[in-house]
Amino acid sequence: MTIIDVRSPAEFAGGHVKGSSNIPLQEVPSRVEDLRNMPQPLILCCASGNRSGQATHFLQTQGIACENGGSWQAVHARITT
Repeated sequence: MTIIDVRSPAEFAGGHVKGSSNIPLQEVPSRVEDLRNMPQPLILCCASGNRSGQATHFLQTQGIACENGGSWQAVHARITT
């Protein structure tokens, strides 16, 4: 499982899931091959789940196994319990 945070670099710097990668939503289309080569499934997160939902939908249409994890805090809570 790979955690991708699609928030802006400034938001990511303010707090994120340990070990996650920051690929802002607007960069996702140009990073499809990078994302395809990461261990799947990808878990996408952001501040509320909206941007990660958009990224999830796009990546699924590209054949990438991924899911919308929602907020980064929710993902953090899931992996630390």
